[in-house]
Amino acid sequence: MTKSKTTFSVLKHAKKKCSDKGIKLTAKREVVLEGLVAAKKALSAYELADYCRIKLKTELLPMSVYRILEFLEQSGLAHRLNISNKYIACSHISCDHAHQPPQFLICKSCSKVEEVSIPERAIEMLTKATKKAGFLLADNKLEIECFCNNCAAVEA
Repeated sequence: MTKSKTTFSVLKHAKKKCSDKGIKLTAKREVVLEGLVAAKKALSAYELADYCRIKLKTELLPMSVYRILEFLEQSGLAHRLNISNKYIACSHISCDHAHQPPQFLICKSCSKVEEVSIPERAIEMLTKATKKAGFLLADNKLEIECFCNNCAAVEA
């Protein structure tokens, strides 16, 4: 299977980011990241293992995929979505500038995920409201369940 120009470009940037951090994007890590980039939706480790076997012709056990996903997440190349316990490739891999904390719109129907930026002020307001209620934010990312336009049209 040939990689699209977009996938190839993202993987090239990912390799450079890893190299700059002194870590290695091994062949198996690259295959998992390629699967996330090509899928264009959130995948569980089991779905990703199946995807790699079918689409990329690479056999990876789910436990290996979990370890690789942990590495990709710690390296800033992937994100774990707590709502669905699935993973997506970071949409900012190819960027060379700083970004806001990740915010995700997650389609409840088709699992499409869009990483969006929200104003820092919104996070500050949420942090203050949380403290006022006697809580402390565990993470500054937001995951919002919604319906993408395609699925919303079907739901209507």
